Amino acid sequence: MRRWSLAGQMLVLQLLVLAVAVAGGAVLSLVQAHDLLTHEARGKAKAVAVSVAASPDVLEALGGPNPTARLQPFAEQVRLQTGVDFITIMKPDGTRYTHPNPAEIGRRFLGHTGDALAGRTFTETYTGTLGPSERAVTPVMDGGRVRGLVSAGITIEKISAMLRDQVAWGGLVVALALSVGAAGTWLVTARLRRQTHGLGPVELGRIHAHHDAVLHAVREGLLLVGTDGTLTLCNDAARSLLGLPADAEGRHVAELGLADVLADDDERIHLVGDRVLAVNSAASKLGTVVTVRDHTELQALAGQLDAERGFADSLRSAAHEAANRLHTVITLVELGRTEQAVALGTAELRAAQELTDRVVGAVREPVLAALLLGKSAEAAERGVELVISQDSELDDLGLDPRELVTIVGNLIDNAIDAAGRVEVRLAADPEGVTIQVADDGPGLNDPAAFAKGWTTKGDGHGLGLALVGQAVRRLGGAIDVAGSVFTVRLPIREPVR
Repeated sequence: MRRWSLAGQMLVLQLLVLAVAVAGGAVLSLVQAHDLLTHEARGKAKAVAVSVAASPDVLEALGGPNPTARLQPFAEQVRLQTGVDFITIMKPDGTRYTHPNPAEIGRRFLGHTGDALAGRTFTETYTGTLGPSERAVTPVMDGGRVRGLVSAGITIEKISAMLRDQVAWGGLVVALALSVGAAGTWLVTARLRRQTHGLGPVELGRIHAHHDAVLHAVREGLLLVGTDGTLTLCNDAARSLLGLPADAEGRHVAELGLADVLADDDERIHLVGDRVLAVNSAASKLGTVVTVRDHTELQALAGQLDAERGFADSLRSAAHEAANRLHTVITLVELGRTEQAVALGTAELRAAQELTDRVVGAVREPVLAALLLGKSAEAAERGVELVISQDSELDDLGLDPRELVTIVGNLIDNAIDAAGRVEVRLAADPEGVTIQVADDGPGLNDPAAFAKGWTTKGDGHGLGLALVGQAVRRLGGAIDVAGSVFTVRLPIREPVR
C-alpha cells in the first residue's frame, strides 16, 4: 500500500483546518447575530413602549370614558409603523385596553408589572398570548402617579426568522470562503507536489538523511553557488580546504574571498593558504556546482618525481656522453695514442668526480644532493653553467626533503630557463638555513611573482614560484627577491645532529 505523499497529507490537513476554522467562525457569527438581534429587539420594544407611554393622547384617553375606542386604533397604527408584534396599553392592575387580537382586550396582561408600577421601565423574555417574546413594560405617569402601563414586544419567532435570513446569507459567504480556501489550498498543494516530486514525509526524511550523510562524509569539498553569487551549500571538507567560517552559507563568494577561486568553469589548480587545490566548476539549474580536491601531497610528489625524472634523464645524457668519450678513448688506444687516451679519460673522470665530491661534500641531505647533481647535468645538457658556490655547506637538519626539493628545484628551473649561468649557495647557521639562487638573467621585481598563474612565458600557467612561496610559508620561512637573486631563509625546527 502506497503511503500518501506529503502534498496529499498537507491538502487534507489544510482542508480540515480550513473547514474547522470556517465552521467555528460561522457558529461564532451565528451566536453573535442571535445576541445582536435579541438586543436590538429589546431596545426597539423599549423605545416604542416609552414613546407610546409619553404620548399626551394616551394620557388623555386613559382619563376618558372609553379608553379602548381611542387607544386601540392608535396602538395598531404605531405597531404597524414600528414593526413590533404587539403594543398593549393597560390599567395599573393589568387589564388590557389594546391588543393585536381584539378578543384579548379586557383580559389580564400576562407578564410582570411590578417594576413598572414602581415607576421603572424594564425588559424581559416572557411567553404571552402570542408566544415567547422580548418585551418592555413602562409606566404612563401623570405627575407622580402611575395612570397606566404600556408593553411593547417582538416575538421570538420573528427574531428567529430574521436570524434564519442572516444564516442563509452567512451560509452563502461560508460556502464562498470554503471554495476560495479549497482552491487556494489545492494550488499550494499542487506546487508542493511538484517541488517534492510526490514523495511522502518518510521518503523525504530518508533522502535528507542520505544527502546529509553523503555531503559530510565525502573527502572532496563540495559547494553550491547561486546565480547571484551567494554560497548556498558547503560541506565540511570544503570548509576545511578553503578555510571557510561556520557561517559561510548565505554569504557572497566575494565576501568569502572565493571570487578568483570560483571564476573558472573548467578544472584549474589554485593555491589557497598552504594547500594546492584542484577546483572544478560546472553550471547547473541551481547555480554553479564546485568540487574541490586537495592536491597538495600529489603536487609535492609530482615535483619530487619530476626532479627524479630529470635526474634520470641527466644520468642517461651523462651516460651517452660518457659512451662517446669512451669510444674516443678506445679509438685513441687503437690508433696507438695511449698517452692522449689516458689523459682524456683521466680528465673526464676527474671532472665528474670533482662535481660529485663538491656536491656530496657540501650537501649532506641525500635527496637535495641528488637533486643538485641532476640539475647540474640538466644545465650542462642545455648549455647553462650551474655552479655550486665554494662556501656552500648544508647538513641534514631535519627539514622536509620534499619541501626542499620544491624550493630548490623550482628556483633552479626558473633560473636555467632565464639565464646562461646559475649559482646556488646553501648555508646554515644557528638562526636557520639560507638557500640562494642567482643567475645572470634580467631578473624580476614583481610582488605577484609568487601568485598562481604568474609567468614570464605569457601562457598564464605559471605555478613554480607559487609552489616555492607556499613551501616556504609551510616551513615558516621567508623569501626575498632582488633582481635575479632569490634568497630563502628557513628556520631550523630540529637541532643539528
